[in-house]
Amino acid sequence: MDRKVIIIPTYNEKENIENIIRAVFGLEGDYHILVIEDGSPDGTAGIVKTLQQEFPERLHMIERKGKLGLGTAYITGFKWCVEKGYDYIFEMDADFSHNPDDVPRLYQACSEGGADLAIGSRYCNGISVINWPIGRVIMSYYASVYVRTVLGMKVYDTTAGFKCYRRRVLETIDLDRVKMKGYGFQIEMKYSTYKLGFKIKEVPIIFVDRKEGTSKMSSGIFGEAFWGVPKLKMRKIKPRG
Repeated sequence: MDRKVIIIPTYNEKENIENIIRAVFGLEGDYHILVIEDGSPDGTAGIVKTLQQEFPERLHMIERKGKLGLGTAYITGFKWCVEKGYDYIFEMDADFSHNPDDVPRLYQACSEGGADLAIGSRYCNGISVINWPIGRVIMSYYASVYVRTVLGMKVYDTTAGFKCYRRRVLETIDLDRVKMKGYGFQIEMKYSTYKLGFKIKEVPIIFVDRKEGTSKMSSGIFGEAFWGVPKLKMRKIKPRG
């Protein structure tokens, strides 16, 4: 049976973390979870530790000292998952903006549909976002148009953070050379996957903004992505060697 693990980065997610973990473990298919916990002062880690007693074989956690960025959280998680021999490695938010019921669809796009990277896409079938202010919808949508235009990459949702990788993709990308830390990280990983010749497939989802907790989006994160894209275009993407 394929070994599947979902990486969930957390910072102050006490309102969501137990519910998202139970929702994932309620899916068919024996999914594991790796929480990357960035020193949340609200007690998120304690909730995970309590749940680990209930799910000792399936729930894992790496605790880091402080808020070190989305990109570094996922890089840490990717290395751990590859080392542990998982076949399919997912990215998912803790706040239910990504519906756990869509996880099997991403897995199927890779395991049966031939994709090396499956993306839960908000924009491949028009705009499928609920509860965002119109300004944020416009900014996010046109950010993806900008990235697609500059990089020449045929992906509609370039900043999506709901994904499934085959292990060989993460074994091939030189993770130590990934430079962007915020949402630009999502762009850089997709572009690296694309440039290294892997097959990318977008799976339409409906994205629902968080109901509990606080968004981690900031103008600095957006700026890193905007200015980092032309630099990314100039870089030569080489496989890890």
